[in-house]
Amino acid sequence: MKKTNELSPAQAEELLHTLKTRFEKNMHRHAGIAWANVLARLEANPTKLWSLHEMERTGGEPDVVGRDPMTDDISFFDCAAESPKGRRSVCYDREGLESRKEHRPENSAVDMATAMGIELLTEEQYRELQQLGEFDLKTSSWIQTPAEIRKLGGALFCDRRYNQVFMYHNGAQSYYAARGFRGMLQV
Repeated sequence: MKKTNELSPAQAEELLHTLKTRFEKNMHRHAGIAWANVLARLEANPTKLWSLHEMERTGGEPDVVGRDPMTDDISFFDCAAESPKGRRSVCYDREGLESRKEHRPENSAVDMATAMGIELLTEEQYRELQQLGEFDLKTSSWIQTPAEIRKLGGALFCDRRYNQVFMYHNGAQSYYAARGFRGMLQV
């Protein structure tokens, strides 16, 4: 029986084709990184490939956005124009979700990211992403929230309006049809 976090050979081949096509179409996102290096890392890390599949399946359109010079890890961010469709209408985290008395959404951003094996973008990463294009012009995305804000019941999200990137706050229990989250994965 196949583990749930493994792809079939056909799924892996299809995903690698999609990732390579996106990589070649968007070279400005990853100057100086060769696809052969990305492919070698992905083939050596099938669990990470499964996480990328989950990012793709939920509408994230993951792409390579950089390489850590210290570890040589390659970073993938969700590069869909808007917050991924399959990850919208979610509270920030489990505590926020459980604090809702009624009209609970099905899931939370933190729980979904954990299940997918990815992390929510930080504010810094979100701003880095916005240097590579214009994202979240109509939607918004939850980002990692500092513990001191979360302790007080809040959570942070970002979007791009008026050619500027904005960071806002909301109660962690809130959710909206146009708010999801963007993920990050290092391979």
